Amino acid sequence: MTTRLNFLARKNGGVEALVGLETWLAANTDPRLLALVRTRASQINGCAFCLHMHREEAVKLGETDSRLLLLDAWRESGLYTPRERAALAWTEALTLVTQDHAPDAVYEKARAAFTDDELIALSLAIGAINVWNRLSIGFRNEHPKDRSRAA
Repeated sequence: MTTRLNFLARKNGGVEALVGLETWLAANTDPRLLALVRTRASQINGCAFCLHMHREEAVKLGETDSRLLLLDAWRESGLYTPRERAALAWTEALTLVTQDHAPDAVYEKARAAFTDDELIALSLAIGAINVWNRLSIGFRNEHPKDRSRAA
């Protein structure tokens, strides 16, 4: 698979605005929780490029291989805190919004685990990673291992 368009190499106000949102998120959210959320959304969306990036980010922040391996089955694992579980459920609800339209029960758990401002930031983070996933998949950003294999 070859990259269709390297949107990251272009000067584009929309991409710059998304990068600005990421800068704000980095300053206003828990980085480990953000890495888990980004990784989970990227799993759901099947974005190899983003999965690679956010898994490495999570490891640098101290995440364990066990927690990252079991992220796709977080409901069946005791390795995640109630706050992380609420964030992961909210991530799935917003990423798969056409399935259940962000159920009240999921929202209530997220609302109980986060302040209003934290929940807004979490929701923006989920929206942003979904945009990045769609850009990366749509423009065929290559996973670094695929690039090195092709070279």
